[in-house]
Amino acid sequence: MAEKETLLRVINLRKHFPITGGFLGRQVAAVKAVDGVSFEIERGETLGLVGESGCGKSTTGRVILQLYRPTAGQVLFEDADLTKMSAEALRRLRPKMQMIFQDPYASLNPRHPVGKIVGEPLMIHGLMQGKALQDRVAELLELVGLNAAYVRRFPHEFSGGQRQRIGIARALSLNPSFIVCDEPISALDVSIQAQVVNLLQDLQAQLGLTYLFIAHDLSMVRHISRRIAVMYLGKIVELADRQTLFDEPLHPYTQSLISAVPVPNPKLERRRQRIILEGEVPSPINPPKGCVFHPRCPVAIDKCSRVEPQYQQVRPQHFVACHLVEPA
Repeated sequence: MAEKETLLRVINLRKHFPITGGFLGRQVAAVKAVDGVSFEIERGETLGLVGESGCGKSTTGRVILQLYRPTAGQVLFEDADLTKMSAEALRRLRPKMQMIFQDPYASLNPRHPVGKIVGEPLMIHGLMQGKALQDRVAELLELVGLNAAYVRRFPHEFSGGQRQRIGIARALSLNPSFIVCDEPISALDVSIQAQVVNLLQDLQAQLGLTYLFIAHDLSMVRHISRRIAVMYLGKIVELADRQTLFDEPLHPYTQSLISAVPVPNPKLERRRQRIILEGEVPSPINPPKGCVFHPRCPVAIDKCSRVEPQYQQVRPQHFVACHLVEPA
């Protein structure tokens, strides 16, 4: 069996937002939004990135695409380090990397018709114009399940699910190989969410796309992802394939997240033990010393408050950052 190609490699990625104060506006602190994140994504796979609101998931996606420049670390896309590229070199590479945004209401320009929104990337990069551009826009709309006759309509004339399809069509316009899906279904009705996720899976199979799928809904991430990374306060605490993560979660935070996912069997649901975390998520401005999860961890030991656990492989393709988990 041929070894799969690694499309994206993220190495010790950090993004700290400075906080300034005082008369001279000097930096007095920093929000450690992403603090030492590492993972790989193979070509054609979907990696799910989950965690509580404010843990740094969306920032990670934006730093990977260099919408925010990182504080430290490397992002290797097709073995090219994006963090060291000039703005012009990044612009030439942009068609290969796109993003589907969380809010389909805010991510579309309300003053532009759908045809211009979807075709704008092609015009900006000087790839098409005239009849060829119109044909490509019509093709993209039909690809995401919309009528090609909608090109002259404006975003306010569409439902949330239709707007997100327009956003997907725009992301596909330049034939990308990698797409960051930044919570693409969280702003949609539950009845529409499954349709959008199924569309993303169909497009992946049809076009050979690679996804980083960011979400906080574990059940939906389990449906679409091959592997899942769990993030807490700017750090990845566990990464494994979806079956292993749900059957044998090793990190206490992952165990608490999975215990909160409803089970459709009433008998199993009654027997299941819920792990309720106490306290609030600490501030990323002043994260705890040692393990960032130890103030809320139900099984923390003294070492957890003093020493930061090493993020390491403890089983085949199963990575955890926890003092209580020993390599097999």
